[in-house]
Amino acid sequence: MTLITYIFLGLLQGITEPIPVSSSGHLLILQTIFKNLKDMHIDFETLAVITNFGSLVAIVILFRKEIIKLIKDFFSYIFNKDSRKETKKNYLYSWKLVVATIPAGVLGIIATKIDLLDKLEENVKFVGITLIITAIFLFLIRNFKGKKSKDKITFKDAFIIGLYQMVSIIPGISRSGATIVGGMFQKLKREEAFNFSFLMYIPISIATTILGVKDLLEISISSTTWILYIIAAIVAGIFTYIFTKWFAKIVKEGKLIYFSIYCLVVGVLVIIFL
Repeated sequence: MTLITYIFLGLLQGITEPIPVSSSGHLLILQTIFKNLKDMHIDFETLAVITNFGSLVAIVILFRKEIIKLIKDFFSYIFNKDSRKETKKNYLYSWKLVVATIPAGVLGIIATKIDLLDKLEENVKFVGITLIITAIFLFLIRNFKGKKSKDKITFKDAFIIGLYQMVSIIPGISRSGATIVGGMFQKLKREEAFNFSFLMYIPISIATTILGVKDLLEISISSTTWILYIIAAIVAGIFTYIFTKWFAKIVKEGKLIYFSIYCLVVGVLVIIFL
């Protein structure tokens, strides 16, 4: 039964991380349910760090060609003057991703210092409210069709999208949903909003993993529990890979309304029953 539970939690992370329904919000909902059942003893914070790493690996694999291209062009622009004409666009795009990452990074540090997330997570009904907020914003951009391509994204666009990612640190506000909404509000093409959103995810997720590893080194975990964590991470990675590819098609087809309906229903149920 314990193994099945960890597989299920890995599955939950894998499915909800890439799609705009808030993986952190769903984890808190399940944590509340398990507490109420009083028959599950799971360190959800540690599990979240490890399964998030599984999702990170999946996203890196999916975007590996673009990541390698960005890294090569970035350093080629710096060290090879002859290549600057061909590499300038990706060099600037890399800096735009850095700019987009700053707001969430700053808020993350502040939130950790004042235990902001711990305070927000104490009331699961708050997650219900934030899921409804996610639903509203997904509904608002359901018919948006931006025209900006990758090369037309400005530093201002990047920073504004970064502000949306900053807000998504709140449980129940979907990170992918918030950043894609932000991208569409800045008139990016659907595909570009999707790509920028997930490339933004990588540095933030790496930072989260590093901080999480630091905490892991301070606690004692049995070998049996480690096996369960690893299984959950592998499941999370597999399903993140599958659902990210599926979600890319959904975004391209402009069918975010389905996620809006889902978040609204779940949010209302959480407020009523939890």
